[in-house]
Amino acid sequence: MEALIGLACMLPFILLSIAGTVFWIWMLVDCLTKEPSEGNDKIIWVLVIVFLQIIGAAVYYFVRRPERISQTGQ
Repeated sequence: MEALIGLACMLPFILLSIAGTVFWIWMLVDCLTKEPSEGNDKIIWVLVIVFLQIIGAAVYYFVRRPERISQTGQ
């Protein structure tokens, strides 16, 4: 019974970790496939996403992605 309660307490953290990983991979793939290759922008954004993990992915999602979509339509 105690193991079941422990699992129930850990479940939200496990689901949050999985969601964070999926979001990180989604932003990395989005950057690699849709970011224009002008200058070093693509390389810099990939490095930001890889080294800052979920924070870098969130920065890319909220800062760069809307700007890219308005410029290129992708």
